[in-house]
Amino acid sequence: MAVISTGLLTKGLRSEFFERLAAREATTWYDKLATRIPSTSDSETYKFLGSVPAMREWGTGREAKGLLTESYSVENLKYEATLEVDRDELSDDQTGQIAIRVGEMAERAATHKDYLIAQLLLNGTTAGYNSYDGVPFFDASHSVGSSGSQANEGSFAVASYAGANLFDEPASTTLYGPQTALAAYDVAVAALMRLKDDRGDYMHRTPSGFAVACHYSKWSTFRKAFGAQLLPQLGSNILTPDAAPIVIPMPEITNAAIWYLLKTDGVIKPFIFQDREPIEFTSQDKGSSEEFHKEKYYYGARARYRMTYGYWQFAYATTMV
Repeated sequence: MAVISTGLLTKGLRSEFFERLAAREATTWYDKLATRIPSTSDSETYKFLGSVPAMREWGTGREAKGLLTESYSVENLKYEATLEVDRDELSDDQTGQIAIRVGEMAERAATHKDYLIAQLLLNGTTAGYNSYDGVPFFDASHSVGSSGSQANEGSFAVASYAGANLFDEPASTTLYGPQTALAAYDVAVAALMRLKDDRGDYMHRTPSGFAVACHYSKWSTFRKAFGAQLLPQLGSNILTPDAAPIVIPMPEITNAAIWYLLKTDGVIKPFIFQDREPIEFTSQDKGSSEEFHKEKYYYGARARYRMTYGYWQFAYATTMV
């Protein structure tokens, strides 16, 4: 049975792709963790990170502060996904199952930026995965300008927390419960709130806009800690609903003892989404040379962008030990 090109091919599949793409992107979380910065060239150089001065008394007049001498250059990357379909497959299928496969490709394209952020988190302690100050994003010795040495990573001793005994929680690095998670969260927030910029000024004034990225097995633990867990000694929720952090379970996080605190309400967030060219959908199908020579149709997605680190002062990694 022949397939007549009446919109069931490129036009219909393109519509399927972008409908699925839009629907899936509505459920992603990369835009909550990354600041989008439009890109107009093959790479972008950032000098503004850490360089904004605080308000000061006027005194003898204005005191202009220049940009950092360090530069942070990020090259855009090109991404693609291509689906090969045999002409006979398409003829026999009449686009039904092919449309499903195109829809799945759109969903994978939509979640790719989430995946990239997960990789930045997981590799944040590795040499080469550096923040703007030239050291790994998660490091115990960040130092730039007048900041002094600072750490945006630490550990929390689960067994030493009294709640592990008081609330019948397991004293384990992987089986800790909501009370222990809440105590570890408080420690991480306190540490993050003390982080300074290159002028020695505190980066944060309000403990708000937090997100927790964790192992899937800890999603419910942190949600209970923030939203539903009652503290017996207080008799009420420790957090009001509008102050509760977002809890993001990431399948890429395979170690349940590690989780990440991320502050998401700054102008520059923990990550930067450098947007060069949005996702496009193209095809070689009816009438193409590939059809003539190989009886193959190709449907593909393409984009250029880069996910990279923003402020390391907006992220804190905790290992439960």
